[in-house]
Amino acid sequence: MAATDPDNDLRATVDELMDGLRSDLERLAAIPSVAFPGFPGQPVREAHDLLVGLLRDAGVEHIERIDLPDTAPVVFGEIPPPTPDAPTVLLYSHYDVQPPGDESLWLSPPFEPTPVEGGLRARGIADDKSNVIAHLGMLRAFNGRPPVGIKIVFEGQEEYGSPFDTYPPTDPERFACDAMVIADLGNLRPGTPTLTTGLRGAAEVVVEVRTLKEPRHSGEFGGAAPDALLVLLKALSTLHDVHGDVAVEGLRRDEWTGTTYTEEEFRDLAGVEPGVPLIGSGTLGERLWSGPAITVIGLDAPTVEHAASAVVPYARAKLNLRFHPRQDPREAQAALVAHLSALKPFGIPLTVTPGDTGPGYEAATGGPAYRAARAALKEAWGTEASYVATGGSIPLVNGLAQAAPGAEVLLFGAQDSMCNLHAPNERVLFSELRATVLAMCAFAREYAADFRRGESA
Repeated sequence: MAATDPDNDLRATVDELMDGLRSDLERLAAIPSVAFPGFPGQPVREAHDLLVGLLRDAGVEHIERIDLPDTAPVVFGEIPPPTPDAPTVLLYSHYDVQPPGDESLWLSPPFEPTPVEGGLRARGIADDKSNVIAHLGMLRAFNGRPPVGIKIVFEGQEEYGSPFDTYPPTDPERFACDAMVIADLGNLRPGTPTLTTGLRGAAEVVVEVRTLKEPRHSGEFGGAAPDALLVLLKALSTLHDVHGDVAVEGLRRDEWTGTTYTEEEFRDLAGVEPGVPLIGSGTLGERLWSGPAITVIGLDAPTVEHAASAVVPYARAKLNLRFHPRQDPREAQAALVAHLSALKPFGIPLTVTPGDTGPGYEAATGGPAYRAARAALKEAWGTEASYVATGGSIPLVNGLAQAAPGAEVLLFGAQDSMCNLHAPNERVLFSELRATVLAMCAFAREYAADFRRGESA
């Protein structure tokens, strides 16, 4: 029996739906919908078509396919508001997944959904197919007629990146809404309801140095001939202070006042070797979310295995900068470029080239959608919601926010920080999926009621 009245027991309704949702999640997760170059496109289209069918079965009558150049199809669906005074909520998830990586590290084939304690294991089952299914669960719970208007956006190339990131502002009427539920995240830990309110921005910079025309014998020339790798390493060493905190001027860092990991949790999640200290000072929230981080993600230098006794003539590094959600990406990248450009290790200048940037995002949390979300998450998990941020980025969030600048943006879902997303043996817990469906149902109910009260005030 589906819940069509706010007084119905949503818990019983969601419990009745869980077997079907699990079956559909298994079907979807069995499709290797990897949208990266070099992988076949047919599975991505197969996942798209399956979702279109599931949406129709859930009562969504208006469904379109958005085709943009060089990207997988985007599913767009719409359910009109039930009354003129009801708000409209946009639901977002993606149906593509990361490549499985080294399959020898998996305990079961990555595209064979396999039971684990309390859940299922498969590539993409948490990121983000469980959240796609959670959206479907909410629609089923209301027999396709929720108390709010619905716009559905299921993307097919989020993990690799696509032109869709910047498309919404070019078609604002399509994406107009009062609130968005971006279900591409989840809880800090299982059982802890979590709203993500900030996303750090990202920028890339390449720094290189050339000192000699070609390698020269280290015995004959070492000691006076400038070693390009030494020059580069000396430059890179200036990016952090003795504690491991970023030492680049102009990068914003604020106190973090939300919830964060314990050090034990973080060490376990990051796989830090026993006895190795964490770098940086201050709370983990500052180091991970409200402050900058600089990582050397690539290095061009001779390998140890093929090392010759020669002075290195050329070296290059690629840096990844993560910065405060409210800092302008060009400003943050320029600060790093300026720091490196001012250096002349051993009197030798560096060539510094800025690369791609992506803005961060910080949500406003004082509106009716956030009030409804806090109440809904408490109803679903039985405890108050925590606020966290994430060091990762979701570029589409900014595009959607530009298309609907007045909409509140909510980020929550069925994942959790221990689910191994993007890693071998990714899993989702049924308890988190069930609670997410319940939270989405309760959110729609609470938001519609709060919105009507606000309209009549």
